[in-house]
Formats: sequence, C-alpha cells, structure tokens
Amino acid sequence: MIIDILKETGALLQGHFLLSSGKHSDGYVQCAQVLMHPEKAEIAVGKIVEKLGNLEFDIVVGPAMGGVIVSYELARQTGKPSIFVEREDGEMTLRRGFKIEKGQKVLITEDVVTTGKSAYEAIKVVEDHGGIVVAIASIVNRSSGDIKYPLYSAVKVDLNTYEKENCPMCKDGSKAIKPGSRKIKA
Repeated sequence: MIIDILKETGALLQGHFLLSSGKHSDGYVQCAQVLMHPEKAEIAVGKIVEKLGNLEFDIVVGPAMGGVIVSYELARQTGKPSIFVEREDGEMTLRRGFKIEKGQKVLITEDVVTTGKSAYEAIKVVEDHGGIVVAIASIVNRSSGDIKYPLYSAVKVDLNTYEKENCPMCKDGSKAIKPGSRKIKA
C-alpha cells in the first residue's frame, strides 16, 4: 500500500543521485511528493503509528527539512507535541523557543532514513538538552540495517547505494544530481 502511494505520487525516482550521506544511488525517494498530499501523508504516517504500538514517548522531534512534516503528522495522530531542529551555521540546533526537558522521552522522525545522518544530528541536539531518544520513525527505511536505534518505518525500500569511488554510474561518466535539502558538493 505505501509503495503504491510512493509510485502514484511520483516519489520513487530512477537516475543517478547524490544522497545527503555523500553516497550515490540509482534510486531516490522524494517523500515531499507524498507529503504535499495531506490524505496520503496521513495514510503513510498512520502506518508508522500502527508499528509503534505501545512505544512510550513524550514529544516528537524532526530534523528540518525532511522530518518536519512527518513529525507534525505523527504528533497529530498520537496527540503528542511536535518540534523540529534546524541548521544554523551548518549545525543542527534547537531554536524558535522550542525546549526539550531533561528526561523527556523523544521520538525522532524522518521522511527517509539511509545512513541516519540527519537523525543522528537531531539525536545529538536532543541528548545535549537532556532528552532520551527512544526510537527513530520514518516513512521510508532504505538503510542497510545498521541504525543504532529502533527504527519504525511505513515501508522498507531496497535501492542500490554506492560510495562515490565505487559508483558504476560515475564510472560510466554520468553526473549525480542532488535532489535533497542538505548542502553538499556533487
């Protein structure tokens, strides 16, 4: 069902992509194409909520950009507050009067998790403020299973991911495009 939503919204892309992690891939999931449709976002995030079951958390935190809407929708469906962390001078930080209380149980949200880089940046901010991260939630899990926290996703998608020096598309002379929001060099 979630794969169908990704396909019908045009969120599943094929090509040569530079991921936020710095890795290259022949596929990309542009969850913004799903999240622009509130009814589809509700379904996709609802699947995450189902999988969370009885997980206890006090607040939902999403890293900007990809985790903001997911955080909001997950919070809406669970009745929890939602905040986000964002980059200031290239580093994730808590702004806008948002607070994380010492000992508060935090669920980190993302649109797509590959290496967890943005989630780990958000986790550092949460822990620096005394929060306790209980899990990560995402619409799409495209990780290789090496995320160090419990990961609850609406769907697991297997797409090829390469280190730049081992990328077959680069070897064929193709130039990677960077569709995500993190500023890194192609």
